Amino acid sequence: MKCSKCGCMDSKVIDSRMSEDGTSIRRRRECLGCGRRFTTYEVIERTPVLVIKSNGTRQPFDADKIRRGVIKACEKRPVTAEKINALVADVERMVYNTLLQEISSKQIGEFVMKGLKDLDEVAYIRFASVYRDFRDVTTFVEFISDLERLIKEDKDGKEGGADK
Repeated sequence: MKCSKCGCMDSKVIDSRMSEDGTSIRRRRECLGCGRRFTTYEVIERTPVLVIKSNGTRQPFDADKIRRGVIKACEKRPVTAEKINALVADVERMVYNTLLQEISSKQIGEFVMKGLKDLDEVAYIRFASVYRDFRDVTTFVEFISDLERLIKEDKDGKEGGADK
């Protein structure tokens, strides 16, 4: 690492610590030329992932677009910024864990919907109403009915399992 004070290329690592989110390593270094201490960060270089949109065009994956959509869906809902950031980080991790260089926007939308369903039902429905692009009220009502059925089955399964 090149010292910003004297330009010396030699330094030694004094301390290394993993960041709180586990995505980088912070290193304290000391220049062997002038003795100045400085901090560097080491992160994993990710292979760029392209998103295939519904019209066939491709663009680089952007977690901030996911964040904006989730924030919009959670507007005026009791969902903390911390939970939103955790959901976005989970979706980003799922995208990169596919190990694909290209992923469809539909698949990313499913990742987001899965997370929102567990986070807040109203935000889930809001996101789904835009993401699924319902053509009419009937399709939307069917979606809501399916969701109600799944929620009821989930609650019945949990209640039944607790009694046994």
